[in-house]
Amino acid sequence: MSQTQTIPKSIQKENLSMSSNNLLKGKKGIIIGVANKWSIAWAVAKACMREGAEIGFTYQGERVLRNLGKLFKEENLDPFSVNLDVTKDEELSSCGETIKKQYGQIDFFLHAVAFAKREELGGEFVNTSRDGYHLAQDVSSYSLIALSKVFKPLMEEKGGSIVALSYLGSERVVKNYNVMGVAKAALESTARYLAYDMGPKNIRVNVVSPGPIKTLSASGIDDFSKMLEHFRSVAPLKKNVSAEEVADTCVFLFSDLSRAITGELIYVDCGYNTLAM
Repeated sequence: MSQTQTIPKSIQKENLSMSSNNLLKGKKGIIIGVANKWSIAWAVAKACMREGAEIGFTYQGERVLRNLGKLFKEENLDPFSVNLDVTKDEELSSCGETIKKQYGQIDFFLHAVAFAKREELGGEFVNTSRDGYHLAQDVSSYSLIALSKVFKPLMEEKGGSIVALSYLGSERVVKNYNVMGVAKAALESTARYLAYDMGPKNIRVNVVSPGPIKTLSASGIDDFSKMLEHFRSVAPLKKNVSAEEVADTCVFLFSDLSRAITGELIYVDCGYNTLAM
């Protein structure tokens, strides 16, 4: 896929949550974690393009590549993309080299990868398997360290911004979230330590914690529809969060408007996290 990319008319017309202000004009970023059109990462990618950024993608395997191909075709896009399994060091290294050859330098990347075995997202947490725990941590948490190490040299010259996606289940018990909640807690702590390490290079690291959003991965959580209903009924803004609202926050964190913000956890959950439950 070529490097040439334009913002498609369909994205321009959608207007998503706000009109374009060219907040990311001249910037280049990598989106990690788009699986399909319902992915929060896809909403982030579209918002970044709306704001003038040039976006590249990583994907894992042919099935995800086919899904991306359909999305690119629908939106009249032809962006750069590269295969990446975040659990394999050799692919991480190869991905970094490929992106360096393509872009030279990048300005930001989105970490939106998480995975846990289906059987670990239900029942009693005490029954979490050793293998299931390790897998969830490797994909959902350690990958932020691995990716930051790979992309750090590509952001050191001008500085950059790293954003990871989490969820409130990192600090509160959410039924059936189980091992993923523990992995997200590790992710948030990881981001703070990375922010400290990478700050001298003017590389910022922040975490966005959205409210529950109906994505393909969320469908693996038992009783997720009930979770959405409960959220909408009690959140201060009395509504569910949209992927586009999360994306706009990520755009802010990628932009120079957030140049003094790092090591932070930002909730995009209609105020739900403020409630005493």
